[in-house]
Amino acid sequence: MIQAHSILILLVGGTGLFLLGMKIASENLQNLAANRIRDMIAKLADRPFLALLSGVLITVLVQSSGAVTSTLVGLGTAGVVNLEQVMGIILGTGVGTTVTTQLLSLNVEVIGLPIFGIAFLIQLFSHKRVLNRVAQAVMGFGLMFFGLEVISLGTQALRDAAIFTETLRYFRDNPFAMLIVTALFTAMVRSSAVVVGIAMTMATAGLISVTDAFYWVYGANIGTTATALLASVDSNATGRQVAWAHCLHKVIMVSLFYFFTPYAAKLITTGNAARDVADAHLFFNCCGALLFFPFVKQGARIVQKLVPPRANEREFSVKYLDRATFESPSVVLAHAERECLRMADIVISMIRDSIVALRDDNSDLIADMRARDNRVDLLNREIDIFITRYMRTDDNDLHREMVRLFSFASDLESTADVVDNSIIELALKKHALKVEFSNEGWKELETLHLAVVEVAELSVSCFQLKSQDLAAKVVFKKRVIRKMERMLREAHIERMAAGRKETINTSSIHLDVLSDFRRMVGLLSAHVYVFLRER
Repeated sequence: MIQAHSILILLVGGTGLFLLGMKIASENLQNLAANRIRDMIAKLADRPFLALLSGVLITVLVQSSGAVTSTLVGLGTAGVVNLEQVMGIILGTGVGTTVTTQLLSLNVEVIGLPIFGIAFLIQLFSHKRVLNRVAQAVMGFGLMFFGLEVISLGTQALRDAAIFTETLRYFRDNPFAMLIVTALFTAMVRSSAVVVGIAMTMATAGLISVTDAFYWVYGANIGTTATALLASVDSNATGRQVAWAHCLHKVIMVSLFYFFTPYAAKLITTGNAARDVADAHLFFNCCGALLFFPFVKQGARIVQKLVPPRANEREFSVKYLDRATFESPSVVLAHAERECLRMADIVISMIRDSIVALRDDNSDLIADMRARDNRVDLLNREIDIFITRYMRTDDNDLHREMVRLFSFASDLESTADVVDNSIIELALKKHALKVEFSNEGWKELETLHLAVVEVAELSVSCFQLKSQDLAAKVVFKKRVIRKMERMLREAHIERMAAGRKETINTSSIHLDVLSDFRRMVGLLSAHVYVFLRER
């Protein structure tokens, strides 16, 4: 019945079944692994040999080297790992993806439908989540095997197609063209396994030789890097470096193998066409891992030079905290104060922009504010580490000043967290729901926001000048804002009672923003009471 279809339907349909099966298997295996894969990568990344093995294991589990490298791009972008740490995992993904083709070479096509059917029945009657996921993953493998059987039927029919045989003859005479076409096809279908699987069926049908299959393997390995490259387009320098390291590794390996392909084919040929193609894939990737593994550190440095950070991505770091040991604790304190004031400027800029984030649906601004919060976190951590090295001093006044600075830096970081974790989330919720504050409500928020900004600036000035007068002003403004927040909350409730639609729609957001503004004022004014007690 299947043979009644045209060659094109068999090839396209078989490829579609294979890709669908791989997608089903990959998604369910990833869901079973949940966050364990990301945790494994983060923990083993700094152990090169274990990183290599984990790259193999994870790729076998998720059935996609592209998915693993895309995960690496995401972890690199998030700053969880650096390029050198993941180089071993990148090498391992190439070896891991060969397991699928080794499985396909075992003449499993004929059991594809029975496997799918049995797994479907288990999935249909199972009410356990884990067993259901496992059954769906097995269904995916069954579809892959069946798809390979359909592709095999199509390739056998191709032997009688004159146009196809002429095309293969052209590619045989121009292997580089064959490599480019298979690379583009792999990039399009996002699976090296399906390309190598097609090569296996064509080799079994006698349409290509083992030498020809090597060029298919080369194209499949280069084309599969497109997934990570696309994932890295909007990432930072580390994410792009991970993607390009994967790509450059494959390109260099193909360049090394290209001119020795006939000898490599002769070395692995056994007479079993499907097995030989699968072994070509395995041989190429194992050689790549063995050749490059001793040089992962040097390779990482080369890629970092080839793919440097953009001008706006230069790593943010401390500016005034010299890691050298200072002889005088007072000098230590002066440097830490300058860094703390730099941190305060960032926090004030976040407070200023918080009202803009609530007003405008601007994803770029949100991303920038969150980047600023990360900078505040970094500065707070570095200030803490820096200060604690010199906290043990016999000078009580100096020790008290260090504690004051330590506390103020912590309050600044907490204020930035209020903006990042609360105000921004409320802004995103508002824009997602497509609701707007009432005119009165918006004016009230703007008024309170201006008062918060004023307190923030007074608070920082008070910290810098150690002024009792400024401390008194901060406390006075804090009390005014407390009364203002209570009045604005009552005004909002009155508008709700009057049935104002905008007020009702934004009520939870509006009241939470009022609370967050008041909370920021409390954090920013905490340090000033030290000066008032000295009166």
